[in-house]
Amino acid sequence: MEKLAVNPFFSVVLEAEDGSAFLDKMQAIHPDDLPHIVLMDLEMPHINGVAAIATASSLYPGIRFVVLTVFDDEEKIFQAIKAGASGYLLKEESGEVLAEMLLSLWESGAGPISPSIAYKILQMLQTKDPAQKTEQPDIFRLSQREKEILELLAGGFEYKEIADKLFISPNTVKKHCISIYQKLHVSNRTQAVKIAYTKGLV
Repeated sequence: MEKLAVNPFFSVVLEAEDGSAFLDKMQAIHPDDLPHIVLMDLEMPHINGVAAIATASSLYPGIRFVVLTVFDDEEKIFQAIKAGASGYLLKEESGEVLAEMLLSLWESGAGPISPSIAYKILQMLQTKDPAQKTEQPDIFRLSQREKEILELLAGGFEYKEIADKLFISPNTVKKHCISIYQKLHVSNRTQAVKIAYTKGLV
């Protein structure tokens, strides 16, 4: 990013035009060369920033993901934090402020949050009724059937066993699994189950 390019403490490991390209590029990087901090926008084609953070934060728990966006509405803030974001910054921040906050994150783990976002988070917490429980939307947009199958995959069941339990064909189970992997942007059961557990999908 241009605002950090002049700062000698930072170097760019990769850039991606959307969440899908980002996840693909992350898989191609050697583990020793992975970035320490990832700046993620929210509104992107194919896979948006929230879904990309949710997947990547499960697969790469050692990396800190920070939202850098123009959006400051409560729903996006909540979804990003729920997905695993360590901070939420607005693009209007100066390069000096961004650098200071990211260095603080690296040195002490303090999550960088723009002041206006911090105020909104306080408002959200103050106005929320602790007794009120609302079902939160699934950021991966899995169907109810896909959630059922993912839960059974997490339980160690094979396609044939899942098919018998749900009274559907093994081929149908396989098609649902392909859809699940695509939505989670993973390539196998192990990665899907890891995301399911870390993001509370099962």
